[in-house]
Amino acid sequence: MPASQEEVFAYEVMVAGQLASILEVSGWPKPGNVHRTRDMPDVRYEHFLAGAAALGPSLREAAIRGIDSGRGVISLSDVCIGALIKRAVLDVNSWHKGGNTHLGTCILLVPLAVAAGKTYAEHDCVTPDELRRNVLEVTYNTTAIDAVNVYEAIRIAGAERTLGRAEATEAPDVFDRRALDKLISENVTLYDVMKVSSEWDNVASEFVSGMRNVFKVGYPSIVENLNSTRDINITIVHAYLRLLSEVPDTLIARKAGLKETKDIRLAVKIGLEKTAWVSQEARKILGLGGLTTPEGRKALEALDERLHEARGELNPGTTADLLAASIMVALLCGLRY
Repeated sequence: MPASQEEVFAYEVMVAGQLASILEVSGWPKPGNVHRTRDMPDVRYEHFLAGAAALGPSLREAAIRGIDSGRGVISLSDVCIGALIKRAVLDVNSWHKGGNTHLGTCILLVPLAVAAGKTYAEHDCVTPDELRRNVLEVTYNTTAIDAVNVYEAIRIAGAERTLGRAEATEAPDVFDRRALDKLISENVTLYDVMKVSSEWDNVASEFVSGMRNVFKVGYPSIVENLNSTRDINITIVHAYLRLLSEVPDTLIARKAGLKETKDIRLAVKIGLEKTAWVSQEARKILGLGGLTTPEGRKALEALDERLHEARGELNPGTTADLLAASIMVALLCGLRY
């Protein structure tokens, strides 16, 4: 039986998410990240490739549910993005032994896939403005069950050790054994959780802001750089540097700050001060021309070396998550290379 147009579109959303994740990790040398010429002590480039492939089916299902919501078949709260994020994390973990490679990416790409499906159902095409409008709707209409599933996804991914603890917040601590019951009894939605977490986490901030930096920084940088260089690797690396220069990475900030305090708010404040030089170096490299000039390439390679000497402590992984989402937006809106 021939596939319907909606089934074809859902497949295209899946491929866009997989390809975005592959292109993100393949860009080199993205300073501090795993990339095609750099591994970490406990995670390899191939682990990220396996994870990128494995998260695809969840994105396809997310797009189908987005289409159904756009057609009025189900409500946005019935899309169950928390369960889809959890499924994606489980699938990623089942295909490699490299630990947490894609938690942040899944948290961003799943609502993007839902929003893409909804946008397609409403307009028969995907444009940046309509896609972002629907991202806001999708994330705002989450439920307490979605929050429960994402808490479980965080535990499955083993990401708790880099989260720290937040005192006196409106959302239960992920370390609290009673957290899941509290989410339900107090009706704390996934949007509520992310809004609280957005004070110290860039992925959460993107989730509740309609992916502001994805759409306003990462996506435009990809379009501009591909138009000017016609080189997809330069495009990816320069978009990464642009994001890193304008949106200081909260993962490296947390790691630095948590060495001094377990209070996540204070830790990130301390960490952002300690790691501000990373964003400054990214800005400097772009000013030198990045990969398009010998001076820029030399500075870029030096920063990559310096960050990797920290053996994972200075890995701007949150920037990589934002980059993957930015690439997916570009692909959904028609970018080809």
